[in-house]
Amino acid sequence: MSNPFLVLAAWLYKLGVMFRHRLFDWGVLKSEKFDIPIVCIGNITVGGTGKTPMAEMVIAYMSKRYHVALLSRGYGRRTKGYLEVTPGAHYRDVGDEPLQIKMKFPDTVVAVCEKRAEGIRRIRAAHPEVDLIVMDDGFQHRYVVPKVNVVMIDATRPIRDDRMLPLGTLRDLPEELHRAHYFVVTKCPEKMAPIDRRILRKTLIQVAYQRVYFTRFESFMPQPLFPDVAGEQTLRSGCPVIALSGIGNPKPFLRTLRERYEVAAELTLDDHHVYRVRDIRTLEALLREHPDAAIVTTEKDAVKLTNRSKIPERVQRRLYYLPINISFIEDSATDFLQKLEEDVRGN
Repeated sequence: MSNPFLVLAAWLYKLGVMFRHRLFDWGVLKSEKFDIPIVCIGNITVGGTGKTPMAEMVIAYMSKRYHVALLSRGYGRRTKGYLEVTPGAHYRDVGDEPLQIKMKFPDTVVAVCEKRAEGIRRIRAAHPEVDLIVMDDGFQHRYVVPKVNVVMIDATRPIRDDRMLPLGTLRDLPEELHRAHYFVVTKCPEKMAPIDRRILRKTLIQVAYQRVYFTRFESFMPQPLFPDVAGEQTLRSGCPVIALSGIGNPKPFLRTLRERYEVAAELTLDDHHVYRVRDIRTLEALLREHPDAAIVTTEKDAVKLTNRSKIPERVQRRLYYLPINISFIEDSATDFLQKLEEDVRGN
């Protein structure tokens, strides 16, 4: 039986979201078009659906053909307004995900601005060479009209069974999915049955031109965050590890570690967690309990743990991160990226 207060809150939230969309549909709130192609990568749920790995894939491919910039809100930052991200920025000033992207693509313009239209204008003024903008997490905002909308869908949380916040994880209306051009379904089982793919396609596709791709996260060998003190150590299969995560949906990360290693302890924190001295002390205590264990964290958390002055050398020596990317399980990534490029170039 659902809590009646949560039911009421979810109903009120849904009414508010519906009214806001109608204001855009009626032209009371204005959606702005730009004369530069914008690829929006978004979702309609809270929690991790893989927007950042998808943004990285699009940047890596499109950068061979375009001068790409990434624009993000910079969720969780303590600053306001427009800021350009540098590799040496503090994650609390620019957000953890924009900093992760900038560290991977140091030559790409990465900017944060809570007002997306203003952010686009500022990028264009400061970087006239930019001819493609990847907009992270802007599907539900509607102040900007993207040329292409890529919507990420979590296969482990089917939209048809979900409910609006705070009862479920939906932050936008499923009926708004008609604005999507591509659906990328993430966290699919490796051997996903064709019938399951057909059901999902039928659930998602509302307009004939929409395409659906099925993917899973592929992880690699954990890498030392501080290789100069970790040496050449690799984590052998079955060795003890301490799982550290502060992401929206840590279940796939934890499942991967349990498949490869002996998970001796878990420290699971909230999404976009701000690391403090007490967290480092907790890690030290866990290492004392499990002296042979390594600490394995996510890429998103790793960018928040790079300040050597705040991390004891004992923790530095045992701190690893798990690189991931998106692996397409039916069509190829090249097929998706080529069609995306055609849509960016086309009308």
